Amino acid sequence: MRVLYMGTPDFAVEALEAIIDKGHEIIGVVTQPDKVRGRGGKVSFSPIKEVALKHNLNIYQPIKVRDPEFIQTIRDLEPEVIVVAAFGQILPKELLDMPPYGCINVHASLLPKYRGASPIQAAILNGEKETGVTIMHMDVKLDTGDMILQESIPIADYETGGSLHDKLALLGARLVVEALDKLKDGSAPRIPQDDSLASYVKMLDKDMGTIDFSQPALNIERMIRGLNPWPSAYTKLDGKILKFWRADVVEYSGDGDPGQIVGVGKDSFTVMTGEDALEIRELQLEGKKRLSCDAFLRGYSLEKGTILG
Repeated sequence: MRVLYMGTPDFAVEALEAIIDKGHEIIGVVTQPDKVRGRGGKVSFSPIKEVALKHNLNIYQPIKVRDPEFIQTIRDLEPEVIVVAAFGQILPKELLDMPPYGCINVHASLLPKYRGASPIQAAILNGEKETGVTIMHMDVKLDTGDMILQESIPIADYETGGSLHDKLALLGARLVVEALDKLKDGSAPRIPQDDSLASYVKMLDKDMGTIDFSQPALNIERMIRGLNPWPSAYTKLDGKILKFWRADVVEYSGDGDPGQIVGVGKDSFTVMTGEDALEIRELQLEGKKRLSCDAFLRGYSLEKGTILG
């Protein structure tokens, strides 16, 4: 099939590679414009652009996909199907209606749950036992289209946003190739979503990582895992940002205020929360390397009674 692929971040890479390996004709790759990063003004390409360059594919980077000139460019390419995976812009109806096989989306949740921009992290933050990938027909609303395929995977006890991201990217790659086969032979179903079961999640931002120690330890532990690697869960120690990378929930009914260190051992320290406590196992102080807690404590004098935040 003549495939136009639209994607931007790492999540979209595996699916593009799988479509190429399957032998489909990639007539173009659409990704977000390059970004300038750092003081040196270095130009940064999206992960999808890097893959497109590797395979010598035609690359398009519109500021707005609604631009009539861009829409005409895509019309001239005559795609049979458009595949979208975490592209980053809402597609107008003109694009959705253009290819004869329609537009399909690779979404990292079990729709209709967790429509929106951060479904991988939301599944961990909310304590889900499983999540998955849905391949759906796209329509003009956000993640509301009829489903073609859906498959679930379990969420491991110590799953992070990063590890789950990688698993779902691989699952999405396998499912999107299967969905293209079904579209081609006419067997792709249209399974309506139950809107009454829908939930929405917003885009991640750095402020989401600020730890509120008045919350239960269980919620904070999920936050530490779910926001790993970005934006991470963090507090402050002696005026410096302190990121937590791994922690265990422990029962605690002693005295102490939320955010107060109530115990310091050889390989961990314990922080009071609104319910139970957190035993910190891995962390990173601003300007320093990520360390196991025992290594951190060997180089940093941390006293019981210290208040974080």
